[in-house]
Formats: sequence, C-alpha cells, structure tokens
Amino acid sequence: MNYVAFKTIVTKEIIRWTRIWSQTLLPPAITMTLYFVIFGNLIGSRVGEMDGFGYMEYIVPGLIMMSVITSSYGNVVSSFFSAKYQRSIEEMMVSPVSNWVILFGFVGGGVLRGLLTGLIVTIIASFFVELKVYNPYVVVSVVFLTSVLFAIGGFLNALFARKFDDVAIVPTFILTPLTYLGGVFYSISLLPEFWQAVSKANPIIYMVNAFRYGFLGASDIGIEIAFILILVFIVALTSLSIYLLNRGTGLRA
Repeated sequence: MNYVAFKTIVTKEIIRWTRIWSQTLLPPAITMTLYFVIFGNLIGSRVGEMDGFGYMEYIVPGLIMMSVITSSYGNVVSSFFSAKYQRSIEEMMVSPVSNWVILFGFVGGGVLRGLLTGLIVTIIASFFVELKVYNPYVVVSVVFLTSVLFAIGGFLNALFARKFDDVAIVPTFILTPLTYLGGVFYSISLLPEFWQAVSKANPIIYMVNAFRYGFLGASDIGIEIAFILILVFIVALTSLSIYLLNRGTGLRA
C-alpha cells in the first residue's frame, strides 16, 4: 500500500510540473543561458582564470547546482502548500498511508524536477564550454543529496506557510542570498581571512564546492566535510518534518 501511495504521489508531481513545463523547466534554462552569456563570455574574458581554470569552466558547476537547488525547493514548497490550500492534504492524512510516504512522495517529485533541470542546464553549458568530469561519483552523489536536502527544506517551508506570500519569503530573503554568496561565481580564497571564515558558515558553499570538485578536481572546502554536512542536514530536516506531520502542525493554510 505504501509503495502504491508513494508511486502515486510522485507520478502526480511529475504530471504537475511537466504539464506546465513552460513555467517549471523553461525559465531556469533561459536564466542560466543568460548567466553563461553575460558572466561567461562577456565578463569571464576580463576576469581570466579562477584557481587555474577558465572563468566559464569554473562557474558552470555552481550554476548547475544553483538551478538544482531552486527547482527542487520551489517544486515542493509550491506543490505541498497548494495541497494544503485546496484541502487535499487532509485526504492523505486520514488515509492508511504513513507520513514517511507522504513526505518522500513530495520530495521525490521535487528531486526529479531538480535533477532534470540540472541536466537541461548541463546540456546548455556544453554549448559554451567543454565539460570534463573529474569524479562522476562525487558529481552524482552530491547533486542527488543536495536536491533531496532542499526538497525537504521546501516541504518545511510549505508546512509553516499560512498564505501564498509566505511561500516566497524564504526563497527570496534567505535562499537566494545564500546561493549567490555560496561560491557560485568566485573562489572564497580571494576573500580576506575574516570573510572566508564567515563564508564557511554558509552551508551552500560546501555543496557548490563539492560539486565543483566532481567536475574540476578542485575545491575550497574539504569534500568529506561537505558530505557529512549534507547528510546531517538531511537527517535533521527529515526528522523535523516527520515530527511536525505526526503532530499535524501546519497542515491547514
């Protein structure tokens, strides 16, 4: 029963974001293309090399990761809040389906959208720079775990949201600044020592650098620390989500 329920929720999520692909898949592709053109071709030629790599080559992993983060998070927060608003989540809660299945059903849909968006951006990037993968296992594992982490984060945002405006607060005022300050466009080694220490308090910088290591073999952060941090956050946010679901917290818009 739980398997059927999980498959049903994930399938519903896939149908939802593929039906409106022009709003879910096309905008990230256009946005990242503009980043490649502006930051890569126009500004990158003036910046020169970054940590021994061409600037375009250096920022590609960060841009891919940024698209995965925003898509995974945005899909789950909008989908679950819509279920709350339409009261359809109440039908799930009274059904003989565990809260784990409900959580990971929504998370699964967000992860698949995030990974597909990342693949689209990667294909676009291949037209601007020759992509080389230093360690494919690190690339796949980091992008998957990061997508799971931010999909769960989107679920929590949706739980606490009371109105549609609340859905946009975290992405606008927290997620976007942390992403742009997460080493996507620069190496933290360029910063003064104090700001390097401050930057290391940003969890996204670990994910971006671990992903960059998978492509280039270079990172400002220890790869082991990045994996441990991601896994700790996944366990913590998952536990919090299940706890809130069990209590019924935030299930009414």
